[in-house]
Amino acid sequence: MAEHRQEEIPGAAPRESVEPGEAAEPTYAVGRYAAALRTYLRARARVQVIGEVTNLRLTAKSAYFELRDADGAIPCSMWRSDWERMKLPDGAVRDGTEVVVFGGPDYYPGSGTASPSFSFRCTRLRLAGEGDLLAQLAELRRKLSAEGLFEPQKRLPRPALPRTIGIVTGRGSAAEADLLAGLARRSWAGRAVFAHPPVQDRHAAPKIARALSDLAAVPEVEVIVVARGGGSLADLWAFCDETLCRTVALLRVPVVSAVGHESDRTLLDDVAAVCCSTPTHAIEEAVRVDVAVQRRRLAAEAGRLSVRGRDAGRGRARRLAAIARALGHHTDGQRRRLHQQIREIRASAARAIARGNRVGARHALVLGRKRTAALHGAAASGERLAFRAAALDRHAGAAATARGAELKRIAQTLAAHEPERVLERGYAIVSDAEGDVVTSAEAARERERLRVRFSDDDVLTEVVEDE
Repeated sequence: MAEHRQEEIPGAAPRESVEPGEAAEPTYAVGRYAAALRTYLRARARVQVIGEVTNLRLTAKSAYFELRDADGAIPCSMWRSDWERMKLPDGAVRDGTEVVVFGGPDYYPGSGTASPSFSFRCTRLRLAGEGDLLAQLAELRRKLSAEGLFEPQKRLPRPALPRTIGIVTGRGSAAEADLLAGLARRSWAGRAVFAHPPVQDRHAAPKIARALSDLAAVPEVEVIVVARGGGSLADLWAFCDETLCRTVALLRVPVVSAVGHESDRTLLDDVAAVCCSTPTHAIEEAVRVDVAVQRRRLAAEAGRLSVRGRDAGRGRARRLAAIARALGHHTDGQRRRLHQQIREIRASAARAIARGNRVGARHALVLGRKRTAALHGAAASGERLAFRAAALDRHAGAAATARGAELKRIAQTLAAHEPERVLERGYAIVSDAEGDVVTSAEAARERERLRVRFSDDDVLTEVVEDE
């Protein structure tokens, strides 16, 4: 039979001596025993305990809660300074949250007016499971934000209508289908360069970073779209990798992120130039111009410009003709006035000579000289007016010629942007029997018959796979 041993608490000296013949049961003072019990418990080993938080209560000095599981519960307490030092996101710890606490047993001995209490004194706390991932994500987000890695991508210029787009997504995934459908809706006819790394496993992050670096090294790539469907935080954890985020922050090409659903927020979303909730939204950010809408708008603007050009040319011609007529009328008026003055001078001179008045003769001589001078002045004025009229005619012809050349250049520019001109240069449009455009060899192999449109006519073809 095992021998029963009575363990004494160090520092708790007996209050009274034992009478002869009585059992060896020492008696202690309450305060002394309580203090010794506190010292004894605090000397126990520090451990980690996992459980669910219940009855969480925060005060100015401490945080109180119970840690429970199916087999038991312990009261826990934590200094408020230790709680704040963990910098947990708001609402990260609440009733029902599974946590891991670090600490050991503690005892408050109470006093004559205060009740004693036992608690598990926690020094640190972390979230368990996905909550642990959230805590790691929050810490890494604070680290990268402090280093300023969330800003470089957002300062990169993004073209409104890129010619070449890099796309990183899972091969044959729903995200890839959404991206292609979005490009078709925007009527975008540029070049898409695909990279299909794994997007969910422990080796995915470095392969995604390598795919992004390879696409950014292609000089023609102007923007990169990263897309993946939704999932748990563990499924999307590859997009929270620190090395991947640092790689994206240093790329020369802007990255558009569309990872997960609208409620998901990976670290790549913070580092990328633009964060989108869906692949369709990502395409709208990458190709900010709806090509079909802009083509219709350009055609309407070209029509208005053509009408305005014709109206402007006709208006200028009418104005120049009116100016020329006004100059002619002015010249005719001056000419009539001069002829009238000449007739008056001749009549006056004839009358003076007929009277034989010497004074009249002198006056006639003076008037004759004035007549001669007036004739010379009239001739000079006529020449100047004729020169100005000729200059106006030349300017009118030059303005009409220049305006016609400008309108011809605009018409040629508009014609160069018509889709038919692209076909005349040797390109062709391939579509299936329903009229949908086929943009890849893989899609062509899935159809039996194809229609190839050239500049002059369409040709029906059959797909023959060479074994």
